[in-house]
Amino acid sequence: MTTRQASLQSTAWLPGLNFFLADVRDGLGPFLGVFLMGRGWQADDIGYVMTIGGIAGMLATTPLGALIDASRSKRLLLALGAVFVIVGTLVLFISSTFVVTAASQIDTGIVGAIIGPALAGVTLGLVGQERLAHQLGINEAWNHAGNMVSAALAGLLGYYWGLPAVFILMALMAAGSLVCISKIRPQDIDHDVACGLEPGGNTAFDSSALKVLARSAPLLLLAITMMLFHLGNAAMLPLLGQAIVSQGLADPSAFTAMTIIIAQLVMIPVALLAGRSAVRYGYWVLVMAAIMVLPVRGLIAGYWNSPWALIPVQFLDGIGAGILGVALPGLVAQLLRGSGHINIGLGAVTTIQGLGAALSPALAGAIAHRYSYSMAFIVLSAISSIALFVWFFARELFANHESINLR
Repeated sequence: MTTRQASLQSTAWLPGLNFFLADVRDGLGPFLGVFLMGRGWQADDIGYVMTIGGIAGMLATTPLGALIDASRSKRLLLALGAVFVIVGTLVLFISSTFVVTAASQIDTGIVGAIIGPALAGVTLGLVGQERLAHQLGINEAWNHAGNMVSAALAGLLGYYWGLPAVFILMALMAAGSLVCISKIRPQDIDHDVACGLEPGGNTAFDSSALKVLARSAPLLLLAITMMLFHLGNAAMLPLLGQAIVSQGLADPSAFTAMTIIIAQLVMIPVALLAGRSAVRYGYWVLVMAAIMVLPVRGLIAGYWNSPWALIPVQFLDGIGAGILGVALPGLVAQLLRGSGHINIGLGAVTTIQGLGAALSPALAGAIAHRYSYSMAFIVLSAISSIALFVWFFARELFANHESINLR
């Protein structure tokens, strides 16, 4: 067997790895809100504890990105991440006090900060820059398929046996991810290419990489735009589930599952299309398209207080998330090609966007508790409109910076 054939065999396990990690990397995700509501929690307290986990992930993302750039054990980091999420989630099932729940969300936030960049690094190390956009589209399609299947199973199992069935499903998905990780041969991953160097480059941890945002104006604008986007976006899905369930308009498990299924079903073809479109139109256009759908999504959720609002709201979510899953890592890899710091660059962007994602549940929860769920959705839409404005006026900057070398 040639080296090329062996590498292709390892690459063939990337779709399965993304499929199984889809249910692992975010922990309980939107199921957390309805799970805690069933334990007597209020909307603002749920938002606060989600924010704690988001802040932990935000603070961990950049140093973990540096670790992934320097590490030649990316498979091990992925495996440990899967195990720790399951442990943290099972602890939450045993006790849902504020301290235990916060600790569980901190664990989930930190592991999420590992899994994303590690997956991007392994993918880049296996396929290289030339095939990255295509492979990212495939990865994201399988990731969304995993979210959809796991959500459907969680909704079905939860309907008959309650939310505890979701915990069991997560453990099974984690086991599947460990099998896929074991099938990727470590020698097939080019760790120089994985961090942005050309083959045969010199990979070493460099603290100056922490200045990556300051040295790249396009990357800094991307980070700011993503922060505003996620400040308006992160709370929408769990808030939608809480708004409907709190009024007794739907079964908690089944409705929460449907919020995921509809979006993920749309994300699969969108991710595949985004992978192809990135080569033809560029990443700036893709990010613009993803941002444009968010204000519309929030306004529909804010003004249509019905379980049927789930369909258009999550359809639009599928478009935005499906595009960004491909465009964000692809754009960072393009901007930082040759720097040796692609994963820390992705970590830096994710850290800044994580600030928005971390604050979103607390902001939305506080507004919903004091005013109404509708007002919370309207505020989130207004914030996302600012992201659209910033990105539109960044077009010329990206047109003049197709590649940034930070060395």
